[in-house]
Amino acid sequence: MATNSEKNPSFEEAMEELERIVEKLEEGDVPLEEAINTYKKGMELSKYCHEKLKNVEEQLAEVVLENGKKQPFSIAEEE
Repeated sequence: MATNSEKNPSFEEAMEELERIVEKLEEGDVPLEEAINTYKKGMELSKYCHEKLKNVEEQLAEVVLENGKKQPFSIAEEE
């Protein structure tokens, strides 16, 4: 990840780092201590991405109408 956004990476940066971690761990040539630390970092990134997506879902849960009023957003499911 870029150093200027180390603490708050974009969703895309976090996903790219998570993909690199998964690939590294899947290779299996990682010493145990490094694998544990890498796994922990991956779990932190996974949680971060999940929280970002949840936040976006909450923002999209309401639609602001032209008159400024909010209305719940829902998609009618076909049966």
